[in-house]
Amino acid sequence: MGNKMSPLFVLVYLFLVLNGEGIITNVEAKSNVHIIYLGERQYDEPKLITDLHHDMLAKVVGSNEMESDLMVYSYKHGFSGFAAKLTKSQAQKLAELPGVVRVIPNRLHKLQTTRSWDFLGLSSHSPNNILHGSNMGDGAIIGVFDTGLWPESRVFRDEGLGPVPPRWRGVCKSGEKFNASTHCNRKIIGARWYINGFLAEYGKPLNTSGDQEFLSPRDANGHGTHTASTAGGSFVGNVSYMGLGSGTVRGGAPRARLAIYKVCWDILGGQCSSADILKAFDDAIHDGVDVLSLSIGSSIPLFSDVDERDGIATGSFHAVARGITVVCGAANEGPSAYTVHNTAPWILTVAASTMDRAFPTSITLGNNKTLLGQAIFTGKEIGFTDLVYLESTEFDPNAAGMCEDLSLNNISVSGKVVLCFTSIARRTALVQASAVVKEAGGVGVIIAKKPNDALYSCDGDFPCIEVDYEIGTRILFYIRSTRSPLVKLSSSKTIVGKPVSPKVAYFSSRGPNSIAPAILKPDITAPGANILAATSPLGQFMDGGYAMLSGTSMSTPHISGIVALLKVLHPHWSPAAIKSALITTAWQTGPSGLPIFAEGFPQNLANPFDFGGGIVNANGAADPGLVYDMGTTDYIHYLCAMAYNNSAISRLTGQSTVCPSTKLSILDVNLPSITIPSLRNSSTITRTVTNVGALKTIYRAVIEPPIGIMVSVKPDVLVFNSTVKKISFKVTVSTTHKVNTGYYFGSLTWTNGVHAVRSPLSVRAELLQSYADDN
Repeated sequence: MGNKMSPLFVLVYLFLVLNGEGIITNVEAKSNVHIIYLGERQYDEPKLITDLHHDMLAKVVGSNEMESDLMVYSYKHGFSGFAAKLTKSQAQKLAELPGVVRVIPNRLHKLQTTRSWDFLGLSSHSPNNILHGSNMGDGAIIGVFDTGLWPESRVFRDEGLGPVPPRWRGVCKSGEKFNASTHCNRKIIGARWYINGFLAEYGKPLNTSGDQEFLSPRDANGHGTHTASTAGGSFVGNVSYMGLGSGTVRGGAPRARLAIYKVCWDILGGQCSSADILKAFDDAIHDGVDVLSLSIGSSIPLFSDVDERDGIATGSFHAVARGITVVCGAANEGPSAYTVHNTAPWILTVAASTMDRAFPTSITLGNNKTLLGQAIFTGKEIGFTDLVYLESTEFDPNAAGMCEDLSLNNISVSGKVVLCFTSIARRTALVQASAVVKEAGGVGVIIAKKPNDALYSCDGDFPCIEVDYEIGTRILFYIRSTRSPLVKLSSSKTIVGKPVSPKVAYFSSRGPNSIAPAILKPDITAPGANILAATSPLGQFMDGGYAMLSGTSMSTPHISGIVALLKVLHPHWSPAAIKSALITTAWQTGPSGLPIFAEGFPQNLANPFDFGGGIVNANGAADPGLVYDMGTTDYIHYLCAMAYNNSAISRLTGQSTVCPSTKLSILDVNLPSITIPSLRNSSTITRTVTNVGALKTIYRAVIEPPIGIMVSVKPDVLVFNSTVKKISFKVTVSTTHKVNTGYYFGSLTWTNGVHAVRSPLSVRAELLQSYADDN
């Protein structure tokens, strides 16, 4: 790509930056960098694989000298392939060589606490949780793909940690303002950066866009420091954000080791390349990480599971095949349906919730009525002052009062508080309205908007208080009924526990899965709204080295930290077993015992498409009783059921695969959930559970059927002993509905009096499709 960005690139860039939520998404780019994907490794010796890559490229470009200049990366550890700068004709020639699965253009991707661990039952002060049972994750290695880290942050200190695990094969690489010998330690045991793929696209030297960056693992953006410290940061006491949320910050596994893979760059809002991401997967598999945390997503419409263009499904498959759990964000495109990303069944996909903490901010009107909004406002109280709403004299009287397009029309707002309304849930309107009012001499702004639990501070101590439409309308009626309306704005407070109840966050992407609706996504939910963690001092929302950020980028490392704890407790559990334990033990109710709601239009009871199994219950996942395990054979079943090409499946898995002539049912993939998107009359599916609890035990089925759905299980009693550790059962689901329906929800739970192994059940009747098939 030359020095000009394509119109598509610029459009997506502006959209994402103005949305301002925390997950990396990707954009298509015109490129001369191509990824040549060869599937599983041809040899065990990495040098032989690299030599093969160079030979293939030299054969096409005509000389070894040219080949050396054009090679960008050789992928040789987790899978085989390479990235190279190619013309269109050279890419075509490579695609025709034997053994080449696919040649694809490189593409650019873009950038998507003190309370959360206590909320999840992992208080450091309680001796009876898995935090202490796992020695706080000591010995586990968490790999983080993001924007790097700020090594001086106190959350990355290594006091009290023992030697680096001897199985670690990774490296720390020095670079600009990053000294491997001083900035890496027994906490940060690996630090690499990947930029060749990006620079080949960008076509300019680093730091020419006005954004500051470092050609090293150092984090100029702050996003990577935040996610890494949330997953595995050390204890740091007496931390707050502008005086709110005070307490001790730490990661989920505070004694785990961190390996940093900087794949995203703080240029034009944050950019990452597929070629760089795939190389990071290749190295991480070789280095010996236990879990990979990726706050990186794709874009709707999604690519298929065997399409390497986003790199994540392919790279994660190879990691999972080697026992590495890969945790990814669900994305921030909620509350609309079918917006979840990272949908491959081998990925652990994380939605975002709020927690039992709020920052209420009092708004006192001149009639002495006090209403509550939410804000991050810790400045001096704004005493009673004039309150205005900008009304237009044109056809639409409300046009001038829209936050994103405030029109002062020569009206003085100096010393006043302005009320405005917006239909935009993201922070765009808040930023624009506060800037206009502040520049005009106003002293505060009240923003009536759709509910969104992600809070942002405005410039300095300028108060920008968010309210919902109901409260906004009450304030507006007061203004219109009073000759001289007044308002007082108080500083925000921190409230923890009752009466605050957790919800699925408004921004969190929802299911169903747009690639394979029978594969439930998201899988699990963790806190992702207003998460306080370390950041880069160069970060946009930094306060004393810390920031309060929101997004599935923030919920993802919560799960990554918990996976590290589980890996220490159960080192031989597969990624599928860990995922099953998390899903089947998750909470469907908040600490108060009341059901969890999901923010949206309107707020409704949360269902599996909102939060998967529920909000993560880490202590329950440590002792789930039964797990629904899977391995490569199960994933091949899924790939065949999706009718993917035999050759592509074989190359991806490293096994010669010929799918059966009789199509396999995707409903029989051994998931810890059951999702039937098109139930016509009756459907029977198979599941297998593995006992990971007491050797001798008896489980009985408890069914909560969806409305109008009949569910039976055979056998409905499972008897385990020293010789019987795995048992298969069949679930028959039928409907009494005579018309097409939406989804109804229920559950199947196996219980032995100690454990309750719950699988969410989602069913939609589609009789019209059956009629179409018969005619």
